[in-house]
Amino acid sequence: MRNCIRTLSLAILTLVFSSCASMNLNVGNVVALGQGVQQYQAASQTEFTPEQEYYIGRAVAANILSTRKVFDNKAATGYLNVLERALAIYSDRPETFGGYHVLIMDSDEINAFSAPGGLILVSRGLLRCAQNEDEVAAILAHETSHVVLKHGLNAIKESRKTEALKNLAVTSANTLGGSNVQQLTDIFKDSIGDIVNTMVNNGYSRDLEFQADQMALKIMRNAGYDPRAFEGMLKVMEVRLKPGGLDFAKTHPDPKDRIEKVDQTLAGWPTVTTPAKAQAVRQARYQAALGSV
Repeated sequence: MRNCIRTLSLAILTLVFSSCASMNLNVGNVVALGQGVQQYQAASQTEFTPEQEYYIGRAVAANILSTRKVFDNKAATGYLNVLERALAIYSDRPETFGGYHVLIMDSDEINAFSAPGGLILVSRGLLRCAQNEDEVAAILAHETSHVVLKHGLNAIKESRKTEALKNLAVTSANTLGGSNVQQLTDIFKDSIGDIVNTMVNNGYSRDLEFQADQMALKIMRNAGYDPRAFEGMLKVMEVRLKPGGLDFAKTHPDPKDRIEKVDQTLAGWPTVTTPAKAQAVRQARYQAALGSV
């Protein structure tokens, strides 16, 4: 298909430039031909671009926040964003179109969501499960992994994705560039619904959650955090999660199963030792930023 696009583009360009010698081709014709190539290329698109992923993710986050308040604490939010960006650098996807951003949900539920493109929402209830910076890093590394692995985008039904990409092909060049946010949101409406329904109501499959756990351990280790803190977080969650609750208990595998998988992985890894002075610095900034959350 790519060869066909390239051939068509070259054919049109050849026609344009060869015709200039024999006919008076105006600028409007050239622009029209260029837009035709753009639309043909869009029609053959099989995956969302990073920019389109960003707009989908922004709409997903807005949808989730329509029923949840944002915890407006600059110190806590700033701390999480600095930590998130430090972790993302050590992932397989250190940059996204709009960058990684974290917001705190003003809720006691133990929950978190990672929208496509790097928009991460973490509840106060989940943050309270963390006892130190390494455990906060475990939360963010897991959510970052969902973004890196594009689990949100993969929740879109294939038929909806095909339809959305087809609709993009017949929109203007400006919309393809992402300047018309409302039009893009309308096109992606059903796709956004699929993602929100999966994250909030159904949850990802056990395999995808285990996959995100495994990648999170690697991110933590590469960033200099103790991956065993991930296990510590799961143990606290195991005690605090309520069966049948509208939080991680509903959308994630049982913490016991996750701990077992994490144990198997960590058994072959060397212990990560953090110097006492560095650990004290981490704990101090953790307390300063999240002590009152």
